[in-house]
Order: sequence, then structure tokens, then C-alpha cells
Amino acid sequence: MTEKTTDNTTDKTTGKTMVTETNKVTSPASELAVHAVGKRKSAIARIWLKPGTGQVSINRKPLAEYLSRLTSQMIVQQPFKVAGYDGEFDIVVNVRGGGLSGQAEAIRHGIAKAIAFYAPEKRSQLKQAKLLRRDARRKERKLPGQPGARKRYQFSKR
Repeated sequence: MTEKTTDNTTDKTTGKTMVTETNKVTSPASELAVHAVGKRKSAIARIWLKPGTGQVSINRKPLAEYLSRLTSQMIVQQPFKVAGYDGEFDIVVNVRGGGLSGQAEAIRHGIAKAIAFYAPEKRSQLKQAKLLRRDARRKERKLPGQPGARKRYQFSKR
């Protein structure tokens, strides 16, 4: 799809009118699709949101096939329920890193950001539900000379 624009300008030194034409190439899909990135733990989800029938595709698999746990599926659908857009958008997700729980929450974060970009009037609802905030909690590192981050070997008095 090309968009043709014409611009009429008058040169101040010569007084002549100049006409310039520009062609802008646009894709109909790029005008409708919204892209966002969501993160949680070490998982990163790239989200493409466009108006449709409510299909969710995660790494080229349907939602129920990729996330078999119902709680993970509910986590992914949460931003739509809060914003009132249940079943109105098709979502394509590319997610990598972390486990399935972290990936589900990264997808939720990305979808919430995409909805906030698509419909700015829904941003306050998403903020109140704390869906736009990135959960920065991570696993603590193991300490040297100890079995874990917090666990200690049994104390021996003698």
C-alpha cells in the first residue's frame, strides 16, 4: 500500500511555487499490529497484538498446547479481562528463557504493555491491577562455602 502526498511550497527568493510529491510505503498489517516486550525473571516475551478473534499463538503453538497448566493460561488472559477486551485480539508471542511460569508472567507483562499502547484509556485500569509493573524479583546467587543462597550447613558447637 502506498500513500502519495503532495506539498506546495513557495520559494521566497524567486517567488516560484514548487510542488513536491512523496510516496510513503505502508503495510496494512503494520498499522494495526502493536508490538511490545514483556519480562519476568530470565524470560523475555515479544508480543504482536492485532484485532481479531482471540487466538493466542506462543512460539507457533496454541496457548493450551504450550502452557498446559490452567493457572498459566489464566495468567496470560488476565490483561484482557481487566481491560474488557476478552477475545477481541489475536496475539503472536515469541518467548524464550526461564521456565513456563516465568514465561507466562512475561507474556502477561507484554500483553498489558501492548494494550496500554493500543488503548491509552485502559492504562489506568491496567496500572491499578499492577500489570504494567515489571516484577524484578530474581533468584539469589549461591554463596561460597554454603549449600545455597540462604541455607547454611548445620552448626556444630564442638
